[in-house]
Amino acid sequence: MSHNCIFCKIVRGEAPANKVYEDDHTLAFMDIFPVTDGHTLVITKDHFANLFEASTEALLAVAATAKRVAHALETVVKPDGLMVFQLNGAAAGQTVFHYHMHLMPRAHGEPLALHARQPGDPARLDELAAALGAHVRDKNRE
Repeated sequence: MSHNCIFCKIVRGEAPANKVYEDDHTLAFMDIFPVTDGHTLVITKDHFANLFEASTEALLAVAATAKRVAHALETVVKPDGLMVFQLNGAAAGQTVFHYHMHLMPRAHGEPLALHARQPGDPARLDELAAALGAHVRDKNRE
């Protein structure tokens, strides 16, 4: 864990997040600056700055969680498509240096953007986190 990393603070419960799903290795939560409705982040619980530092086990865990959350997004948000991306280093657009994957629902004709500058509506983020989390939990019981 990194003392000053915002994602590590979220994992430790020292910073708030609209949590969608959590297991021993990963945490999924709503992006506080969503580009699209349902924009979700999946992170490793252990601190790795990027893909190059992350363990294979951590990468596999993030991919598995991303798939669970992607299915929930497909059901709850009903997007035309889903953009999945991960950035490594400032030159690639990475702004938080803790390994994470973006799941971004997409609609036909929507302009392409990687980051937003406006915070999301807190009530909508809570609503989506609850709905997505319920879907993931229900699917885990099947």
